[in-house]
Amino acid sequence: MYDIIIVGAGPGGYVAAIKAAQLGAKVALIEKENIGGICLNDGCIPTKTFLKSASIFKTVNRANFFGITTENITFDWPKIVDRKDKVVKQLTSGVSFLLKKNKVDVINGFGEILSSSQVKVDTKIYDTKNVIIATGSSAIMPPIDGVKEAYEKGFLYTSKELLHIKAVPKKLVIVGGGVIGVEFATVFKTFGSEVTIIEKLDSILPMMDEDLINAYTKTLTKDGIKIATEAEVIKVSDHQVIYKHQGKELTLDADAILMSVGVRANSKGLEHLNLKMDRANIITNEYLETSVKGIYAIGDVNGKQMFAHVASHEGIIAVNHILGKPTAKMNYDRVPANIYGTPEIASIGLTEKEAKSRGLDYKVSKVPIQAVGKALADGESEGFIKLIVDKKYLEILGAHIFAYNATELISEYAVAMQAEATAYEIAEAIHPHPTLSELSFEAALGAIDKPIHI
Repeated sequence: MYDIIIVGAGPGGYVAAIKAAQLGAKVALIEKENIGGICLNDGCIPTKTFLKSASIFKTVNRANFFGITTENITFDWPKIVDRKDKVVKQLTSGVSFLLKKNKVDVINGFGEILSSSQVKVDTKIYDTKNVIIATGSSAIMPPIDGVKEAYEKGFLYTSKELLHIKAVPKKLVIVGGGVIGVEFATVFKTFGSEVTIIEKLDSILPMMDEDLINAYTKTLTKDGIKIATEAEVIKVSDHQVIYKHQGKELTLDADAILMSVGVRANSKGLEHLNLKMDRANIITNEYLETSVKGIYAIGDVNGKQMFAHVASHEGIIAVNHILGKPTAKMNYDRVPANIYGTPEIASIGLTEKEAKSRGLDYKVSKVPIQAVGKALADGESEGFIKLIVDKKYLEILGAHIFAYNATELISEYAVAMQAEATAYEIAEAIHPHPTLSELSFEAALGAIDKPIHI
């Protein structure tokens, strides 16, 4: 008899398993594929290795700017892929070690959840007191004419398959201008692909603050990436994408096509549990409980916010709640969102559009990256921070950063918002010089009165 059986070993499932074991629970973790799920094997981690290689390639090509002479700069794509594979192997092996160290029983196979007290793998049934569903999500393959055939022929990819492509494509068409699309666009454009993004909505990255969207669109365009918004793919034929844009039917040649129009929760096969659902998503409360007592759902399968760090945090809350430990409620208003392009984007809290739509009395402090000496020393001049605070107390409502290392800077705001800090506390905290973190200091001063360095 287990205290908790967790189905799915992605960043939600394996973190929940380790945390539960650390708290003294008897835990089983069921996974039909690889430990680490999409994030470690086919998503967050491998894409970041590609982006790091692309960033270094860009930097080396700018070497003369820093006074360094270089010649005949090139890249070796198989070595880039090999490094990615080694990083993935190291991390997944590390997670497997931690599971073993914490005495989590790892069961390989498809976990069929029979009830809140039984899970079946192959022909064996395991008894448990609680179940956590952490089955993740899968890429959506839209019912567009020719898509299925192109996928079967091997020139249309999801992000999972594109990570294993044998050579950099000459012409890459990306269907979908979300996070996955723009990150792969950055990678392959850096290594010489002719890249076009086709997005059905009126902008790429539609959930981001408008200032970030506009800045990032300009950057991608400046880098030579073509972007067609309010465009709809109507057919895929032999290495061609046919789409409608501004009333015209256009055709693009493509050596490779990336289909990145979103993901859908892996909730198929759970229908007999009679869980309350929102389409494919399992409905959960602030402690990740489903409508069936003893069954919890974390990560992409509940469709709340599909980030690895959200899944991990949900897993810890669910485990604490199951075991009767003190725990905070899950708060989706304070989730950082990161995009690892060049520069990076990081965002948390309300966008200005959301603050306005809620009728909030707010003010904005916006500071360019050129105000920070460290950025100039690093040869970085593109970017800004945008801080949104309420006018009465200057409490942080949202922070949006477009800059190199933005994904590291955003954590200061995650802590500040959790602590209900204001611009006054951020400005009173001494930020070391010279660092990029001074951008946060300047933005706080701008919210209070005026920045020093602009």
